[in-house]
Amino acid sequence: MGILEKISQNSRTELIRNLKFLHKILEETREGLKEDLSDKKLQAILLETLIKIIESHNYMYSVLDAPSIPDAEYDKLFLELQKLELRCPDLVTAHSPTQRVGATSLVKFPQITHRLPMLSLSNEFDMASVEAFDRRLGEKLGTDNIEYEVEPKFDGLAVSLCYENGFFIAGATRGDGETGEDVTSNLRTIKSIPLRLHASSQNNIPALLEIRGEVLMLKEDFRELNQKQRKKNEKVFVNPRNAAAGSLRQLDPKITATRRLTFFAYGIGDFRGEGIPRDTHSNVMKYIAAHGLPIARECDLVCSSAGLLAYYKKIEGSREQLPYDIDGVVYKVNDIAQQEKLGFISRAPRFALAHKFPAQEVITELLGIDIQVGRTGALTPVAKLKPVFVGGATVTQATLHNEDEIKRKNVMIGDSVIVRRAGDVIPEVVGVVMERRPDNAYQFIMPDQCPECGAKAVRMSNEAVVKCSGGLLCPAQKKQAIIHFASRRGMYIEGLGDKLVEQLVDTGLVRTSADLYLLDEDKLISLPRMGKKSAGNLLESLRKSKNPTLAQFIYALGIPNVGVTTARELARYFNNFSSLEKADVETLQKIPDVGLIVAQSITEFFIENHNIDVVRKLFSVGIELIENLDAQKTQDNNNTSLINGSTFVLTGTLPNLSREIVTEKIENMGGKVTSSISKKTNYLVAGNAPGSKYEKARDLGVTILNEGELLELIQN
Repeated sequence: MGILEKISQNSRTELIRNLKFLHKILEETREGLKEDLSDKKLQAILLETLIKIIESHNYMYSVLDAPSIPDAEYDKLFLELQKLELRCPDLVTAHSPTQRVGATSLVKFPQITHRLPMLSLSNEFDMASVEAFDRRLGEKLGTDNIEYEVEPKFDGLAVSLCYENGFFIAGATRGDGETGEDVTSNLRTIKSIPLRLHASSQNNIPALLEIRGEVLMLKEDFRELNQKQRKKNEKVFVNPRNAAAGSLRQLDPKITATRRLTFFAYGIGDFRGEGIPRDTHSNVMKYIAAHGLPIARECDLVCSSAGLLAYYKKIEGSREQLPYDIDGVVYKVNDIAQQEKLGFISRAPRFALAHKFPAQEVITELLGIDIQVGRTGALTPVAKLKPVFVGGATVTQATLHNEDEIKRKNVMIGDSVIVRRAGDVIPEVVGVVMERRPDNAYQFIMPDQCPECGAKAVRMSNEAVVKCSGGLLCPAQKKQAIIHFASRRGMYIEGLGDKLVEQLVDTGLVRTSADLYLLDEDKLISLPRMGKKSAGNLLESLRKSKNPTLAQFIYALGIPNVGVTTARELARYFNNFSSLEKADVETLQKIPDVGLIVAQSITEFFIENHNIDVVRKLFSVGIELIENLDAQKTQDNNNTSLINGSTFVLTGTLPNLSREIVTEKIENMGGKVTSSISKKTNYLVAGNAPGSKYEKARDLGVTILNEGELLELIQN
């Protein structure tokens, strides 16, 4: 018997026992109200009893797939609850089943910062890589028989659900892992998501429980939705994932409610309270299920790589019979102590792996090859394809990577080619069907000039990529560089989207990222569909972005091969930007995460006069790096003892600074930022809508700071 079967059996037995008791209360309360319809106490008992009965039947139907009453009986109970709430509006609560659809339409989704980052998983596609994964973990843990919790990899949308004192209060999409969209109202319409956690004699309700999981649409529900769409002559969805994504991101929750979505939990994020298992992941899943949240029936426990591969083959063989789409399986080290020992790499845990199914492949015609110019000037050949449906989407183009790949695969224009697409991975041409090559097929010749600016296209002897030599003078590079500069992990200029950047560059208002800070209201309102309010908002965003951390600034410059992690390591190593500018290859290679190629990319960037000019101009228009001051203070060790060695927790939305900036400021001055309040916490930095962490900090006597007080602490 599997994990869920055991839970389901126990849950169903306990639910039936509770339902018998609740129905007894229901009948007694009804009898009492016959004598006095205005008895408020009896009305409240009746309402709460009806809610508990209806939610129990929802759970048995939506989660356990074991309905215990006919639909007509369920409808009678629901109607009775509705009538009672109409008669007694003062008794209506947010956790009532009638309130699953009640919110007004939104103009756009607010943002929610995740209590803990929602990390992605490393992906592998072959058996050898899985065996290497198991061997690597075994070496680190000193064992050759690791126990894994295994489960299907849902093809849906990752979300987090936050419960406080058992009640569902907020939910968000994964977003970029740090910040997601607030889709609480839409998540409330999903019947498999309990509005309050189930309690039992074995399970206490925690003060805080953040559930991580996936929203998806079952295959049958997808087929029914498309049938309805066709009847109404409306858009038909391509696949269940697209249907789920479109449904969950409706600004009107009433539309979401008309489309049957399903939720499956796969883990816990942040939590606070007693009784939450911290021994094994399988016990965490049992705990989640016991509180009324659905988990995959196919969850299991296996040992060693042989067990992993056996499970993979089993799930792959039953893939088509499953009620939902999956694109692989997930392996997680079951022992949580072992998980903690293994830790994380960059943005992914070492202890878990997604083993993806083989990518779907189809044959189509190669109509031509276009050249796309990227942010770094790389010229990428892109195949123009005869439209073909693959991997749940219609594909019209696919990457050919570079000139060497075209030659290696012997690709010619006019060929019948094999196109592969796996999930959201960019489609690629993987081969040619030689027996179908037509007589008029011809070779592709890589251009020696950039198609965007006409500058010479060059290829270094040690690289496979051909690059435009035009630098930031090239329009394509210019636009992409500015978009990258303004991104959330860069300068974080809100309101500066791709289309607006294109307008600014095309009209000549902006030639480099530094020109953004020379914009004024008159220049902006000259653009189509740009009013005074929008112009004012953008100018305010630009003003707020003028004080980035050193790490943010380094990343924003778009130095080839320098991502977020490398930018942070560079910022930690160098005390100021000037030192980074002057650094040679040998010095740079001493830094973690910086190898020869990255070091060369950095030095080559600062050799280019045009790049230096842009950097100097940025400083001249008012960019001031926060860490120039912070790093010096840390070095001097003067008046920084209050931060150095202290533990901070951030909560709520700060008026001017992002969490990332605040975190880096604190860490650069010797402090530590954690996600949970405890007796060891020295400071809580509270913004708007601080939530439960604020109350806990007060109860524990933790010093609470606002943004201004934090900045004062840093500057003193």
